[in-house]
Amino acid sequence: MENTSNIKIRIAFTNVGKKLLKNQLTGIIAVLIFIILIAQIITKGNFISSYNITIIIRSMAFIGLVAIGQSLLLILGELDLSVGSIAGLSAVFSGILMVNFGLNPFLSFFLSVIFGAFLGFINGLIITSLNLNALIVTIGMAGIYKGINLVVTRGSAITGIPESILFIGQGKIFGLPFPFFILIIILIIISIIIQKTTLGRYIYAIGSSREAAIILGIKVKMIRIGTFMITGALASLAGMIMVSRLGSSQPAIGEIWVLPSIAAPVIGGVALTGGIGHPIGAIIGVAIIGIIENIIVLLGISPYWQTVVSGSVVVLAVSIDSISRLSLKRN
Repeated sequence: MENTSNIKIRIAFTNVGKKLLKNQLTGIIAVLIFIILIAQIITKGNFISSYNITIIIRSMAFIGLVAIGQSLLLILGELDLSVGSIAGLSAVFSGILMVNFGLNPFLSFFLSVIFGAFLGFINGLIITSLNLNALIVTIGMAGIYKGINLVVTRGSAITGIPESILFIGQGKIFGLPFPFFILIIILIIISIIIQKTTLGRYIYAIGSSREAAIILGIKVKMIRIGTFMITGALASLAGMIMVSRLGSSQPAIGEIWVLPSIAAPVIGGVALTGGIGHPIGAIIGVAIIGIIENIIVLLGISPYWQTVVSGSVVVLAVSIDSISRLSLKRN
């Protein structure tokens, strides 16, 4: 009986091991753990501290929300380079509603997220209706949204944000930043949608082969526009949380989010060619980028190197993705 039980236990562990090896997230998680260990060593034990971890997960919340939306688009076979400008314009829009018009801050928060979804709708509508390249269109739209932002604000911040909304960006629950909990909730919701719903299956199907999806009768145009709307809403949400964090609507909000929002999903296993990946991988990618940038700060290296690191990570992630795709085709 004991031998039979031992065999069953071994089989169970073997099956679990095989599933973990097949799961693309396993390798990314292993890389994350490795980087954490390296960070702890080279910073002489200063990396793993409650204060430092709090800083990392707070910064993760902003880029993470944008990266989740970007990962959906990448799975769909699309890309949005206007997410940073959407975040900035939505932040200014909310500031105007709260300060200039005296609207309830929470209603302003909600309307700004809807506004972000509307900007995403415009992106999606132009791309799908005119059959244009998403990369080119969203570069142009980023310029338009940024230009409107500067025309309205003349480059100045909108101050006087009501204190009642500052908890969203500055508050803590159980010692952890409130924005981090928002990120986790959004990640759970999007993960359920992408894994358990027809919409999720359609997104993967369109990303794998748009032509085949059309033949199958999937409403490709509508789903593409809807995904751009989700991405716009999440970018706006990140922008709004930053407003409540800073206590003002800064026109520059979101400017540095574009590169990490692309690099993080690719690092996390989301294919640039579409049809492969998961938003959880994007968040792991955000964590990896955040840790690397945090190491730069802890080691006293010039913060200007963070931009160099972000750009390098994008190039490296794209190169790895390209090499892995070629390897799969050969096999």
